Amino acid sequence: MFTSSKTNAQKRERNGLTSYFLLDRRSVVKPNLAVTWVTVAVGSRQISHHHEPEQVYVIVQGKGEMQVGAETQLLQAGDLVYIPSNFEHGIVNTGNEELTYISAATPPFDLTEAYDRGQLKAESYL
Repeated sequence: MFTSSKTNAQKRERNGLTSYFLLDRRSVVKPNLAVTWVTVAVGSRQISHHHEPEQVYVIVQGKGEMQVGAETQLLQAGDLVYIPSNFEHGIVNTGNEELTYISAATPPFDLTEAYDRGQLKAESYL
């Protein structure tokens, strides 16, 4: 059995957004998906980006405005949004509390590469 906890997970912080890498291609079990736990402070955002793997976000806490392609929609705890392959997407915390969501993507992509050298690198949030 493989387990993972955000307490011990690698993480990347970006201006009020923290992503915890719970499962990815670098994990011991070599899964067919990547999973992150993401927190977004009030007024903060995940920048718009795209990637080959299809993905879902499941909102665990808070409210936000999600953009997928040309569409935007308000989401809240209990909602799921599906993101097709290569669609631009991002989310802004529009609520008055921390926004928390779980992301799952398949096939898995290299989270470290995406956050350290790809579209989600720190300089992209300036």
